[in-house]
Formats: sequence, C-alpha cells, structure tokens
Amino acid sequence: MTTKNEMIDELEQRCILVGFNQNERNAEIEIEESMNELSELAKAAGAEVLGMMVQNKQKPDPATLIGKGKVVELQELATNMGANIIIFNDELTGAQLRNLEAAIDIKIIDRTALILDIFALRARTKVAKLQVELAQLQYRLPRLKGFGQSMSRTGAGIGTRGPGEQKLEIDRRRVNERIADIRNLIKEAGKVRETQRAKRTRNEIPVVAVVGYTNAGKSTLMNRLISMSVDNDEEKMVFTKDMLFATLDTYTRRIEFDDNRPFVLIDTVGFVSKLPHALVQAFKATLEEVVEADLIIHVVDASTEHYKLQISVTNKVLKELGAADKSQIIAYNKVDLVEDRAGIPKMDDIIHISAVTGEGIDDLIGRVNSHVFNDISTVKMLIPFSDGAVYSQLCEVGNVLSTEYEENGTLIQVELKVKDLNKYQNYVIE
Repeated sequence: MTTKNEMIDELEQRCILVGFNQNERNAEIEIEESMNELSELAKAAGAEVLGMMVQNKQKPDPATLIGKGKVVELQELATNMGANIIIFNDELTGAQLRNLEAAIDIKIIDRTALILDIFALRARTKVAKLQVELAQLQYRLPRLKGFGQSMSRTGAGIGTRGPGEQKLEIDRRRVNERIADIRNLIKEAGKVRETQRAKRTRNEIPVVAVVGYTNAGKSTLMNRLISMSVDNDEEKMVFTKDMLFATLDTYTRRIEFDDNRPFVLIDTVGFVSKLPHALVQAFKATLEEVVEADLIIHVVDASTEHYKLQISVTNKVLKELGAADKSQIIAYNKVDLVEDRAGIPKMDDIIHISAVTGEGIDDLIGRVNSHVFNDISTVKMLIPFSDGAVYSQLCEVGNVLSTEYEENGTLIQVELKVKDLNKYQNYVIE
C-alpha cells in the first residue's frame, strides 16, 4: 500500500531538521548556529526546509538518539507538514537509522550523509568524484543495513547520489574491493601531483595555498589574483558561485606579477563544522598540497558574525592534515559588505580585503611576496666583459632589473636568492 509520504514527489525534497543538544560547554559550535548551518546545507542539496526540532537531553538514546517520546512527536510533525525526508544534525548509527525509519516511515539521513551528498552533487573532475565515492562507501559500509528502507524507496533525491543504490546493495566483500580500487586510482593520480611538486621544487617556485571555510570567497580571491597576473587568461579562471562547497577540486595556477617573481597559487575545498572524518581522509591526497605549501592564505568571511567559528574549524582541519604550523596570512574577506569594521580583528598577520572590489589586494600581494621571497636580496654587480657567461647565468638564476654597459663591463641590478648571491659575491659593488 502506498503511504502518504511516498506519494510526495521524491525529487521535491521537503525536510525537517532534527538537532540533539547535550549542552556541552566545549562544543565546537552552538546548537543554534549548527542548526542554521544544517539548514544552509539542506538548501545546498536542493531541499526545502519545513521546520526544525531540537532535543535537549543529557545523554543520547542508543536506539533513536532523541528518545521514544521525541520520535512520536517527530512523526506527527512530519506527517502534518508533509515532509518526505528528515535530516539529523548528528551522525547516526546503522541501528538508529533502522529504528527511526521503522518508527516514522520516512527517509532518514544524518549530517554526514548530507555533506557527502552535496559533495557528490558538486564533484566535477574524475579525481573529485572518486574521492567522494570513497568517502561515501567508507561511511555507508558499516551502515548498509540501516539504509534498507531508504534504498527500497523509488525515486532519487538527497542520500542517493554518488555510489548509488545498486552499488550499496552488493555484499561487503565487493564494497571493500571497490574501496581498494578507488584508493589505487587516487594513488595513481597522486603520482602526477608528486611529479608536479618535484618540478616546482627543482625550479624553486614557492607555493601559496588558499584555505578557509566554505563560501568564504577563496575562489573569488584566486580569480582576482589570476586577473592581475602578467599571463592572465580567461581559461585559467576557476569556478565560483555563492553557495556551499562550490569548489571541490584543487586548482593550481601559476601567478606572476610585474616583479617577475612567479609563485604557484592553490585553491582548495572549503571546510565546514563537523566535517566528516571520512571526507577529510578521502581528500587528503589533494589536500597534501596545503601541507607542502610555503604559505597559507586563510580566508575568512568578515561579513558573518560566526567568523570565529570559521577560523576555529579551519585551524582544526589544518591540524588534522599536519599543516597547523605553516605560516599564515589571515585574510578577512568581503569587508565591502561590513558596515562597522571596528569589530574585525587587526594584527600583523591579519589583512582586510574584498576579492570582489579589489580592496586590500595590493597589500595582500605585498605580504605574500615578503613571506615567500624573504631570502632575496637586490644588489648591483659589475660583470667584466671577459666574464660574459656570468651575466647569462645571473639571468637564469636571478631577476635582472636593469642593465647598463660601462667602460669596465656590464653594470646590472639583480634580485638573487642568498645562496646564489654567495656564488657571485666577487662581482657585487653595492
């Protein structure tokens, strides 16, 4: 017999959000903020949020998380509002999924499954799709029984993107085989990145990674810097959109301004509170670029009152990646949307910018240069005509700013790394 909820078009995702509040003082994020963020995540996945429910309880119920009484209340709310999906703000066990679906007869997913679903929706490149599938399979493998009712329902929608229902119905052995295959494919892709990193190391090109909370404006900042590069090209621009997790792929671009000092700029996937551990692990292959970077630009959305949360979450993920000790410039972005800037912190490693209007970008570039090119000296040299080969060598290893031909030889002003300067110290006159 077809139930009322099953008659609702599955493609029209109408959801109720459920939160569990233990009143922990050391919680990463307050329940109100967390629920608002969950609402934005649900909308990013294409769902209409009909309502919210929060259970305040000292200990989670092992069977349903929220307890029998709240389950009954939730069932009535879902029926009255015509919801066809319920999204929990906390990660559910397989048993909790089974019990909740049996009691409410509506598709149940949790925050982790929702985030993984958004990633599956956004993934564009082959590597990104593999990483998302790996994370989904790792998350769902111990919960296969818990997906029983959801997988038996017809239609598509949140929670079905990515590996798909057919792949999840196969036995555990084949799922584990698929996980191993994906890991090998990601590892092969990683060899290409290792080759690229080795080439950059040989050429001594610094690497700058852009990190931050999702939708903080990282890709917009990257496009701003690309447009200011001497070799700017429309095709080098990265995808941007005002939505959560617009960028899942790691974009690498060579940036060079008029000072002839090239560096590599890397855009990374955005972070979010309660980011699934499986997802961080799956994306570690591409996020290794952050670990290898010489400098991190930590982009913060200055227009939101929750910017402290953004910083905390980003630093937590950087610590998990092993990049917490990297040199950072904290760029408070979107200052053009802030009426009173007095509340934005000001310190030596902090800068206020707008990637859209260009405000503060020149200052940011100056700070990047001072970080990644801090071992460079500008000197004047006189190269005798008899040592013409030296001039050619200096053109290769340094940045020649000016050249004049005098009676005793070639007078040049050149920027050199300290190690190269020591080799040609005899030619320095100033």
